[in-house]
Amino acid sequence: MKQLLVKFSVILLASMSLFTSVNAAEVSKKDPYVMIEEVSKITFDRFAREEKAIKANPELLKDIVREELMPYIFFQYAGLKVLGNYARPKKGASKQEIASHKEDVRAFLLAFREYLITSYAQVFTLYEQQRVEFEPAKKIDKQKIVMVGVDIIDDNRPAINIKFKVRKNSKTNEWQAFDLVAEGISLLDAKQKELRSILAQNGVVEVTEMLKVKSARKIVFKKDEDVDAKLKEQETGD
Repeated sequence: MKQLLVKFSVILLASMSLFTSVNAAEVSKKDPYVMIEEVSKITFDRFAREEKAIKANPELLKDIVREELMPYIFFQYAGLKVLGNYARPKKGASKQEIASHKEDVRAFLLAFREYLITSYAQVFTLYEQQRVEFEPAKKIDKQKIVMVGVDIIDDNRPAINIKFKVRKNSKTNEWQAFDLVAEGISLLDAKQKELRSILAQNGVVEVTEMLKVKSARKIVFKKDEDVDAKLKEQETGD
């Protein structure tokens, strides 16, 4: 599982590696194909411009993810998919229990958002300026979910095709990304498998606290000899 997530991390970075100067406020969520391409360009343009500051303070990567990427990530939908049946209160629950459960779910979604921010920020440390080619836009009829394809071009390896799953928000009629599929494997499915067993054993509240701990991790550049050990040390306090 750990190797799979690292692989997804590298692919995610590569898929957003075109540079240009585009104002984030100009990106429309009305067309999923345009949105994915322009957000990718904006994010890595900022990464390039602030590279020296980031090297001095890697935590700035969290700001980039929070400000440039997260407005286009449907983290609520993804988080509820991860929760599955645990998003609903138990049958026969009292009004007070239902209200309490709603607050627990809300807290989970906020923690899940911060967890994604930290995860993607750590991924940025792996960026090596791979080239990408975006799939031409296709006609969208009444689909609520579309797959936006991207080819990752690396001169030292065979090209890799990935697809962003982008969903139309029924309340806002805007498109937001919620999953990444590479070689037929869904990142969201991987997260579901990772957290479902913990949810079954410990419940929503404990998983939320676990995500908060993971979200608080400091960003570590890959040049360090043992990144995994340093991240684990931050979590355990050892």
